[in-house]
Amino acid sequence: MPDPSEFPSTPLASVVGPIERVATVAVTDLELSARHRAFLAAATSDNTRRTYRSAIRHFLAWGGLLPCDQDAIVRYLLTYAPTLNPRTLALRLTALSQWHLHQGFPDPASTPNVRKTLVGIERTHGTPRRKAKALPVEDLTVIVAHLAGLDTLAARRDNALLQVGYFGGFRRSELVGLDVDDLAWEPEGVVATLARSKTDQDGQGIVKAIPYGDGLCCPATALRTWLDVANIEAGPLFRSVTRWDEVGSDALNSASVNAILERRARDAGLGYVPQLSSHSLRRGMATSAYRAGANFRDIKRQGGWRHDGTVQGYIEEAGRFEENAAGSLLRPRAK
Repeated sequence: MPDPSEFPSTPLASVVGPIERVATVAVTDLELSARHRAFLAAATSDNTRRTYRSAIRHFLAWGGLLPCDQDAIVRYLLTYAPTLNPRTLALRLTALSQWHLHQGFPDPASTPNVRKTLVGIERTHGTPRRKAKALPVEDLTVIVAHLAGLDTLAARRDNALLQVGYFGGFRRSELVGLDVDDLAWEPEGVVATLARSKTDQDGQGIVKAIPYGDGLCCPATALRTWLDVANIEAGPLFRSVTRWDEVGSDALNSASVNAILERRARDAGLGYVPQLSSHSLRRGMATSAYRAGANFRDIKRQGGWRHDGTVQGYIEEAGRFEENAAGSLLRPRAK
């Protein structure tokens, strides 16, 4: 199913005035329409487009037809309410809503009947959101020590990948999207410039500085070591490595970050591997940095978070025992 944003509701020819036509006389309406579709697609992130396509396919596989009415959507919600997370259903409603709006049809997903049905499902079947466990810097050091004892290209790559992801506060898509040209080496460490990110879809650019470390963890040194042993001078930083220690040319898939973290954490003997995901790196950086004395502004900047509330949540998580009302009663300070 094509992406909803690829279907302009108004033909381009009807919105291009006489002056514009004179200025673009050498460009056909077909070429302008193709250009318009490309810009509409660029207005939505790749992840969002994939999610919307998946939602539309699921609705059609259930037996839904497009366009549809509110009764069909209510039946769809009632069918899957016992088995799907309400947050998943809400996301699929958003996809159906966007499809209708971009096609110029009335939005059946926004009616009071549909919305109240979803609220009822949320109150009946809602469950707490499962969060990835924050990886403490002490446990990252355990993983790094384990990798330091392995003399393989994959170990060098994974050491650099996990350290850069952690101390740079990168999302997994940002991490695997890093290119040699994105780096600038300074006496104090390495500076990475992201052309785009989840919170910077307009391409203003996000700059992250990763200093050299004094201890076992040193992401800049780990990255330099990986690039040297893999002979990477241009292109993606993090690539596949075969069992014969051959380095690929393409960037890793973002899903590989989860697999690498889980495998290396298990090999290092950490006991909570099922609770880890790539987001554990960002959460771990935020919570560990706060415990080490970093302030709110610096944590937010390093992680590239847009909303203060997200960072505040990590800070509260980091201090849930130290800054605890019950703790002041159970462990009274000496007067």
